[in-house]
Amino acid sequence: MAEFTMELNDEQKEVRDWLHGFAADVIRPAAAEWDEREETPWPVIQEAAKVGIYSLDFYAQQYFDPTGLGIPMAMEELFWGDAGIALSIVGTGLAAVGVLANGTEEQIGTWIPQMYGDASDVKVAAFCSSEPDAGSDVASMRTRAVYDEAKDEWVINGTKTWATNGGIANVHVVVAVVDPELGSKGHASFIIPPNTPGLAQGQKFKKHGIRASHTAEVILDNVRVPGSCLLGGKDKLDERLARARERAKKGGDRVKNAAMATFEASRPAVGAMAVGTARAAYEVALDYATTREQFGRPIIDNQGVAFQLADMRTSIDAARLLVWRASWMAVNGKPFTAAEGSMSKLFASETAKKVTAQAIQILGGNGYTREYPVERMHRDAAIYTIFEGTSEIQRLVIARTISGMSVR
Repeated sequence: MAEFTMELNDEQKEVRDWLHGFAADVIRPAAAEWDEREETPWPVIQEAAKVGIYSLDFYAQQYFDPTGLGIPMAMEELFWGDAGIALSIVGTGLAAVGVLANGTEEQIGTWIPQMYGDASDVKVAAFCSSEPDAGSDVASMRTRAVYDEAKDEWVINGTKTWATNGGIANVHVVVAVVDPELGSKGHASFIIPPNTPGLAQGQKFKKHGIRASHTAEVILDNVRVPGSCLLGGKDKLDERLARARERAKKGGDRVKNAAMATFEASRPAVGAMAVGTARAAYEVALDYATTREQFGRPIIDNQGVAFQLADMRTSIDAARLLVWRASWMAVNGKPFTAAEGSMSKLFASETAKKVTAQAIQILGGNGYTREYPVERMHRDAAIYTIFEGTSEIQRLVIARTISGMSVR
């Protein structure tokens, strides 16, 4: 087990500087254009693939970093560049992690390469879980998967929403209900191969922020996939469902806590994204405050501005420390006895919203225009308090964990 440290080692610093250079030289110059176009920035993703950033190998190296700091460090630097483009680059990773976490070796080897393609033919993947009536309330999921034993096929019907890369993905990973009586414990994940009949893109959302990231509905109308597309295989599913039924008879608290721990482990990565956006806005505001003069002196000479910047920097550093702590705990198997994963996501996402708003205020009228990037950063920051569990859900998780009570 790696000791917790706040100091990156030489290899990590080298990766951080490499990512920072890519974010500064490739992502940032393209950010405003793709935000206005509201389209997937394929040329930027291709550039990321050419240098090795958009690849399973890169994310696997960061994911298995024993210090736990590889992923949050990478997320912070890429999202410092631009949140919309960065999400287009890392969005495939969510589907890939779903396969890595639940799939067999054969499924991992077959499908993950098809999610990324290569530098000459870039592909993306989509993870489809949320539904129009099932966002935070995953137990309300309606998409059904029914096993056709005679043909060894699963038949899937339903509608997914808020899917990053939904409809344009080469490979979709879809969560569906296989046993309605078990609620959220009766779910399973399925690979939908390229060009599978019955899968179609529904509404593409025009969003407030992260506009360079494609978000859409995915419609599944009698989609048939081979039995081999059930992640983990049917034997493993049957065993898991049997355990869930037995635990449900004895009382479901143990199962709920295990599920919560799984979600907790993924939330620090979103916190790191928020830290990157907040840091970017803070740096623009600091530079502006030291160069913009009013009444014959830089505006940072005024306490009203200087104190805001002090608070901004303090909050960003505190958010990063919470993210790093939770990431280290997750990779080293430390229990989240106080919902530390949710703490990191909650504080970092709220920090991003506040810091980007303060940056606009410091820039004044300039900050409100698209000539400066802070208004885009502020729009982008709003998503962090919504996806991967809203701030209200994070507070609920934390309250339940520290109290042991069923807070509602």
